[in-house]
Amino acid sequence: MKSTHLFYALLFALSIVSCKTTQHVVAPIVVKEISNFEKLASIKNVVSIQKTEPTSHFDENYEIWFEQPVDYKDASKGTFRQRVFLGFENQNLPVIVELKGYGIGSERAGELAAHYKVNQLSIEHRYFNNSRPKQIDWNTLTIENAAKDQTTIINAIRDAIYPDAKFITTGISKGCQTTMAHRRFFPNNVDASVCYVGPLNYQREDPRVYQFLKTVATKADRDKIEAFQKLCFENRASLLQMMKDEGTKQNMTWEFGVEKAIDYTILEYSFAFWQWGIPISNIPSQDVSVEKIYKHLIDVVGYGFFEEKAVDDLQPYFWAALTQQGIYGYETAPFKNYLNTEAIYKFDWAFPEGVTKDYDLNAMQGIKSYLDISAEKILFIYGEYDAWSSTAVELTDTAKNRELYKFVKPKGDHRTRINSFSSDKQQSIYDIIDGWIAN
Repeated sequence: MKSTHLFYALLFALSIVSCKTTQHVVAPIVVKEISNFEKLASIKNVVSIQKTEPTSHFDENYEIWFEQPVDYKDASKGTFRQRVFLGFENQNLPVIVELKGYGIGSERAGELAAHYKVNQLSIEHRYFNNSRPKQIDWNTLTIENAAKDQTTIINAIRDAIYPDAKFITTGISKGCQTTMAHRRFFPNNVDASVCYVGPLNYQREDPRVYQFLKTVATKADRDKIEAFQKLCFENRASLLQMMKDEGTKQNMTWEFGVEKAIDYTILEYSFAFWQWGIPISNIPSQDVSVEKIYKHLIDVVGYGFFEEKAVDDLQPYFWAALTQQGIYGYETAPFKNYLNTEAIYKFDWAFPEGVTKDYDLNAMQGIKSYLDISAEKILFIYGEYDAWSSTAVELTDTAKNRELYKFVKPKGDHRTRINSFSSDKQQSIYDIIDGWIAN
């Protein structure tokens, strides 16, 4: 009997030792941290991702390609690939979203991301540069489809990496137009916006541009510009030959012909002069050589607005301008003795070959109504002498109550940024943005 009890006692003791031994060899559970690359790659419509060399203050940089619908209302039209750059700094810091009006030029930090040392997401606009399908259905290039592209990307990046971060959109020139349109269609998709030097045109050829060119700066300045344009027309034959020679040398062509190209270039001079803030002292005197006349004309205007290959690259810009976002024309009355007309020179020639469309007056009016009535937390930056300021956003009396602000740099041009202002004014601007980021 005693031996039986002893046997069971020994068996019980062994079981306890066995249990303790088992407890000691259980390995701890290790949770592997998911990298940003893996998080981005897991986004359902991301079709390609590459980690690139870090730039600016960012710890990590990525080039990402999203598969996007050509038309959000008709899936049968297929998809296109849209290029995105992400500069990652910290998942809890704000994300500055640069909405491009054109293609992406660089992965470097823009003004806001550099100032705050935060994350930056840059979104290439549909149908520009690398985000351009081989065959474009031009009727799908609308401000609403573009806004949906941007919202899709912002939501995906936010969900993947930045669920608790503030998002601030920003854009320059046409990028400012893009930013306004995105907020108009998706007002709550981001926390605030900063818009630089963007026009809000109400017609295809907005006549406010003509009034601006007649009143900007001083009469003496305006007279000097017009005198140079007349000097160009007086030397038109020689300038035309020089343009032909440059065309041959640089393999340039003009869809509407070099004869029209020289006229358009001379007419564009006044707009470009004020847009880019050329010093009045740079205008040649009346007795300079024709070579110096031509050099100055091209230095100011360039070839990139009318030359055929440049126009092809800018075709999405011209389509948007001619159908929804507006542009301008050229008054010819001051030069009727040279052109034999007082008709407005327009950009109808810039439509894609075989395609035209009426201008949609409601597109920009919809943005105006949004800004006038319900928009919140948007700051606008303009240069006083920038020709595009002729159609700048005008804020209503109630705008400040909704945290809409507008700052105009005296005598500033199209390159006006926050750092263009005096230190006191810069502080005032950043105080506003600081509040948006903090709250």
